[in-house]
Amino acid sequence: MFRSGFVSIIGEPNVGKSTFLNQVMKQKVAIVSDKPQTTRNVFSGIYTDEDSQIVFMDTPGIHKAKTKLGEYMTSSALNTVKAVDLVLFLVNAFDDVKERNLGILKELAGVKTPVFLIANKLDTIKDYRRLREALDVYKAAFEFKDSLAISALTGDNVNHLMDDIKKQLPEGPKFYPDGEISDRPETFLITEFIREKILELTREEVPHSVMVTIDQLKNKKKLVEIIATIIVERNSQKGIIIGKGGSMLKQIGSLARIDIENLFGKQVFLELFVKVEADWRNREYYLRSYGYKPNQE
Repeated sequence: MFRSGFVSIIGEPNVGKSTFLNQVMKQKVAIVSDKPQTTRNVFSGIYTDEDSQIVFMDTPGIHKAKTKLGEYMTSSALNTVKAVDLVLFLVNAFDDVKERNLGILKELAGVKTPVFLIANKLDTIKDYRRLREALDVYKAAFEFKDSLAISALTGDNVNHLMDDIKKQLPEGPKFYPDGEISDRPETFLITEFIREKILELTREEVPHSVMVTIDQLKNKKKLVEIIATIIVERNSQKGIIIGKGGSMLKQIGSLARIDIENLFGKQVFLELFVKVEADWRNREYYLRSYGYKPNQE
């Protein structure tokens, strides 16, 4: 019996949704950082084994939006729950009950899709009674199909969760050929790898103000040539990204190139530029140009 289906991973920012996806896939397909709102787009990772194919939809963290981009991110995450076979609602195992999480459960009210409650970051827990008490509050607020505590970082209980997920999926064919790991093109993965390095290396307002576009991609026999542009909102941010004598830009490029070479399996030449587009996160023209669809269009 072969099972297949779609699973949405939702929750507030920094609950480990992308870390979970990478753990399941056993390779890096989604970027991670300690910055909130690292994931901006719904991103699908395609897991295939001998008896199943599961399309996991990694979604942006659900939060109180302060920009049009933020509004898009939250709405795109919530919209996925209506079109999947199962929802994984992740919470941080070390947190007490959070009003934001209860608010997300209210958003899920009336949704017919089964929902699993997943307490992630089990590796950080010593007080299991406090964890159970917090989960009991969530269970009282929403009728979950199942619940489980895992560590996406270490892999603890992830295999058990995968078994439970498979039991929820219908019998069906593969949606994607063997070997496919994502529904996103290589250009999207490249821009995300570059953005991840910016998240790692910069602070304060810079990470949230950054977008990356691919200007040119030439995939040759032994070399991949890429020209990309990093977009920021202010000249001061441009100066930070470039760094003294171009040092920061060089470091971003060097680190990103490692991930891109792993993606292509060959040498990569990466050239980066930086430009300013004032307040692009609140301007629908730029949001559409950069691949976002404001107002759920």
